[in-house]
Amino acid sequence: MAGEPQVDFALDTYECIVLYPGAAGRALPAETVQRLQAEHAEHMAAMQRRGIILVAGAVDGPAREPDPPLGFGLSRTGSVDDVRSVMEADPAVQAGLYRVDVLTFLCPAGSMEFPLVKTES
Repeated sequence: MAGEPQVDFALDTYECIVLYPGAAGRALPAETVQRLQAEHAEHMAAMQRRGIILVAGAVDGPAREPDPPLGFGLSRTGSVDDVRSVMEADPAVQAGLYRVDVLTFLCPAGSMEFPLVKTES
């Protein structure tokens, strides 16, 4: 990253997951796509249960072509590389249905909450 922005307030740091169509996606049979999408959903749910993924979902609407993003998620592990490894283990990514990028996301500290994430007490 080029460095943290110079602002006069605290920042929270997250890993931003962006999912794109993969190179193999158009060539896969419809049944395979369905199976991989189900496996992807389970992978993401498992990562959320483990506390690795805070929130994730699909995106839709006008976007840059030819590769508009399909999904977005946030994580807060402190490591873009760790999150990338977890996402690259996703069966749909491994099969080429999707490809993934993980970036650092900064926002004002305390500006986001994730009420569905279970925390240990």
